[in-house]
Amino acid sequence: MASVLLVDDNPALIQEQLAHIFCEAGHEIGVALTGQDGVRQAAARKPDVILLDLRLPDISGLDVYQRLRQVDARIPVIFITDATNADSAIEAMKQGAYDYLSKPVDLRRLRLVLGQAMELSRLAREPAEVAETPPDEDRGDSIIGRCPPMIEVYKAIGRVAGQDVTVLITGESGTGKELVARAIYQHSTRALAPFLAINCAAIPELLQESELFGHEKGAFTGADRKRIGKFEQCNGGTIFLDEVGDMPLATQAKMLRLLQEQTFERVGGNETVRTDVRLIAATNHDLESLASEGKYRLDLIYRLSGFTIHLPPLRERGDDQPLLVQHYMRRFNRQLGRELREITPEAMKKLREYSWPGNIRELQSVLKQAMLRSTGPVLVPEFLPDLGPPKLGAAAAVEVAPRIETWIEQRLQAGGGDLYQEVHQHVDRYLLAQVLRMTDGNQLQAVRILGIAPRTLRLKLRELGLSITRSVEESKDDSA
Repeated sequence: MASVLLVDDNPALIQEQLAHIFCEAGHEIGVALTGQDGVRQAAARKPDVILLDLRLPDISGLDVYQRLRQVDARIPVIFITDATNADSAIEAMKQGAYDYLSKPVDLRRLRLVLGQAMELSRLAREPAEVAETPPDEDRGDSIIGRCPPMIEVYKAIGRVAGQDVTVLITGESGTGKELVARAIYQHSTRALAPFLAINCAAIPELLQESELFGHEKGAFTGADRKRIGKFEQCNGGTIFLDEVGDMPLATQAKMLRLLQEQTFERVGGNETVRTDVRLIAATNHDLESLASEGKYRLDLIYRLSGFTIHLPPLRERGDDQPLLVQHYMRRFNRQLGRELREITPEAMKKLREYSWPGNIRELQSVLKQAMLRSTGPVLVPEFLPDLGPPKLGAAAAVEVAPRIETWIEQRLQAGGGDLYQEVHQHVDRYLLAQVLRMTDGNQLQAVRILGIAPRTLRLKLRELGLSITRSVEESKDDSA
């Protein structure tokens, strides 16, 4: 259940609209008729979203907004204005307001903006816990796991969270990159400042630059008013750019300047805008491969990867799978009104044999389906949806005999797709491990033996979840 605070001296119509939107959701709706009372209620109740009229009988809406920022800058504030007050609303956006709506407020627009603001509020304030085992109480989202690659992820979060540097999170789709971004934000020096999560893949290519940097009135067809972009709106806070590999080249050039100088221009404008934003980016693409194809700027890659954290795919996390199953069963019990207490070894075996191309997101979907089909307190294999034939993932490939002919024969008998990629992963994993053992971890010697570039070796090691204790730079000193 969420709470909304409406600060308006004439709240009747909007209050009725809010009641219509939340009639079935059970959200709390508070009303303050003055700015002073709005600040007092915000401090006492800490609402999830605030709707604030620009014209109030005691103090201006902008002054109220500044006081609300002091109460909690993470609370999204949506301004309500009339057509003649647009300049003040734009100024509010510059100062970090979430959005503004014109009177009379359109019900569909109100519903959409409120829903987005509530999700943003949840992301900023619900803890993204880091835990080797499922916590006793389900509070917020949790990053769970104790396999060696996940331990390295936890260490990396701890090292970088307090440092005001750009972070690039890599990994396949569904591995939990947004959770890691939130954990970094919530343990940073900006934890009480705004947090914005933006999915680049969800924004049409032609609109990305406007969405991120804003535009001036008349900049293009349909630009009937000035727009404040996310980097200006989130000044002082943290922006999480998901799927940054889908960013068009034109926007990449502007992003590079922002990371270098913390300045930019709105689309169609000449005014230089200065901002102070920490950027956390994520991608499931190989950015260096995109750069080799001319689709991504190498200089931007260097700027984005000030510190890189790689999330392993679920198929390579071994004994973490039972922990995750236990955690999500408990969570979905509450959401779905079920009381499943355990999963049979046969059902767990079936889950562990699957390669999980959709990673944790797919695991959640499968468990939800199984729990909806269940009829008792125990999850048995019959309740699981069809996962197809078992597949040997990268983790299983380590355990099979090194003779590639034998492994391919086993894999063919198992059935399924992606054989070409899995064979190459299997060979790379065995070959790289053998060469690095022979060179005692010296990467410079290893790349000479393999005949590949140092960057290619680092990328392969990261993709396969392999780790060594010496770097290419360290190896240069003793290579002679």
